[in-house]
Amino acid sequence: MKRILFSLFLIPLICLGQTPANPQHRVKVGDLAPDFTLKYLDGKTIKLSELRGKVVLLQFTASWCSVCLKEMPHLEREIWAPHKGDPNFVMAGIDLKEDKATIEKFAAKAGVTYPLLLDPEGAVFELFAEKGAGVTRNVLIGQDGKIVFLTRLFDAEEFQALKAKLASLLVSGAEAKP
Repeated sequence: MKRILFSLFLIPLICLGQTPANPQHRVKVGDLAPDFTLKYLDGKTIKLSELRGKVVLLQFTASWCSVCLKEMPHLEREIWAPHKGDPNFVMAGIDLKEDKATIEKFAAKAGVTYPLLLDPEGAVFELFAEKGAGVTRNVLIGQDGKIVFLTRLFDAEEFQALKAKLASLLVSGAEAKP
């Protein structure tokens, strides 16, 4: 009987100490997205704050990331393809610490056509995630420049929620425009 009572007391204590996996984000939903300027593969630059008024999806990636490679076709097919013509939407992959040639080969291997940005030092990644954190993550930013959705790794259910949030933002943004 003492063992049972001890177990009933100990199990909740053990469970209280457990926390969900830490996604190692430096930002949270509701934060104003940190501003940055990066270059696309073609040399053109993008400054995040200049995209206010649009919905922005940032996808952090790297050629050595197997989860990224798994996620990218979904992003291409289910987000980029249906929304790339929407003037209220911008999507960009941000490649972590790799050169242009490596990124171009990676994009071809992954079969993606959405724009990719160079983050050669990882400085932009570290605005959004802790140094040394896992790379696979998405940051959805609303028209007001605030973060509205964050993902880490690739989970089909979470990806569906990301798509739904994006769709709702694009509908509400279109309705708000005259």
